[in-house]
Amino acid sequence: MPDSTPTTTPVPTTEDPPGPGLRRTLTVWQAVGLSMALMAPSMAVNINPQAAEPSVGRAVPLAFLIAAVGVLLVTYVFVRLCQYYRHSGSVYAFVGATLGPRTGVVAGWGLIGTYVFYGVTTSSVVGIFGISFLQRIGAWSHPPTDAPFILTAIVLVLSCWLTISSVRRGTNVLLTVEGATVALILTVSAVVLVRLLLGNAPAGHRFTMSVFAVPHGTAPSALFLGVVFGFLSFAGFEAASTLGEESVNPNRDIPRAILGTTLFGGAFFVVVTAVEMMGFGTNTAGTGAFGASTSLVGDLGGSYLSPWVGNVVTLGATVSAFGCCLACTVGSARLLFAMSRDGFGEHGLGRVSGRGTPARAAVVISTTMAVILGLCITAFSAVPESTFVWGGTIGTLILLVAYGLTTIGAIRLIFVQRRMAVPMWQVVIPLAALALLGYTLYRNVIPYPSSGPGHWFPIVAGGWLLAAIVAVLLAPATARRLGGRLTASEGLPGGPD
Repeated sequence: MPDSTPTTTPVPTTEDPPGPGLRRTLTVWQAVGLSMALMAPSMAVNINPQAAEPSVGRAVPLAFLIAAVGVLLVTYVFVRLCQYYRHSGSVYAFVGATLGPRTGVVAGWGLIGTYVFYGVTTSSVVGIFGISFLQRIGAWSHPPTDAPFILTAIVLVLSCWLTISSVRRGTNVLLTVEGATVALILTVSAVVLVRLLLGNAPAGHRFTMSVFAVPHGTAPSALFLGVVFGFLSFAGFEAASTLGEESVNPNRDIPRAILGTTLFGGAFFVVVTAVEMMGFGTNTAGTGAFGASTSLVGDLGGSYLSPWVGNVVTLGATVSAFGCCLACTVGSARLLFAMSRDGFGEHGLGRVSGRGTPARAAVVISTTMAVILGLCITAFSAVPESTFVWGGTIGTLILLVAYGLTTIGAIRLIFVQRRMAVPMWQVVIPLAALALLGYTLYRNVIPYPSSGPGHWFPIVAGGWLLAAIVAVLLAPATARRLGGRLTASEGLPGGPD
């Protein structure tokens, strides 16, 4: 897409704002680090595809391809908005400045909910991968069913501490570990692919393009249930947008970080999931083993190369899951900070610590994640695999709504108000994004699941969003303050109420 220059964008500055506030110290690579950490490709490609298998069978790569197309369309929206705005509130700022502060609060609260539920999911994944690694090396051969929750609790505490202490410290280390694990996964995938093409793969598995074809009898609703876990894998590409007040050159670096992360993720997820499915086999036994795997590339590395390779991949994916949980905490804490600051001033949750981080907001976010996990365990007897799926599905349903509102806001800003010099034909991109987001959401609600855990997913997601709607309707004065702070911080004329 062309690098269009905003018509009224404030001049980027490398100076910190006067008084207490977030500090402009982060480079483009640290913005990439946050998006990569939250997207966590090495974690996602090892555990998310299994959740799609019951719905789509061998066509998991097709579901991820559809999700990749949708995310690339939504990326256009975030890139354009980040070229125009620089704010720590991400979709809260984008939607609030384009569709009005009340709608902005709903979108921002929605993205907080997504990150909170994804924090539940990824902290659970740390426990699943961590215990799997200990079993693989013989350090804990027969752990109890709830043993992963021990690691989950440790991860929540560490994520909170790193969010409070320094985001730079965490992103530098995690980006390095993530890069090394992704490189190893690509190496394993290349070996598996070569053996499939040469015809000497275990169990006689061979290369086949049938992984991009829907099995006979699969309904569209089932396919788009699988697409949800594709969106779950990509979710986080927009996390860099929460660093708009901490990046040295936000209007340049943040769009580059978001676009680069998405392009890489699209190629990575589609190719690796296809190799994974072919590596396990596309027959009934193969897809069953695929769905039951606790670490897809880890298992493939062990069977196609050597057990130690699988162990290293599983360990790297564990660290990746921790990085994702940290990024969820970082992103949601900054969103909560931005909304609290704009609505109630620079005190309470809108106040930064002496280190220049939203410490109080981080504590609230981490505590909320812990409470949700505790409720799932005590009230619903959840195991780690349950909290992984439940949190991921609920978070993604909320995310689809937040993405949709952001897309509508971008259409209004760019193609109705004409605030940016963008060719009019490009309106087809956000319109296509809106159509795919809406259809995915529709297919996950209609036909409505009448029983099982799936019955509660839309209810919890809708309840989270409804809380924000009720709040803005009952507190119009606060909504007006939010709008005033947003327009003042961005140097823009007032938006709609």
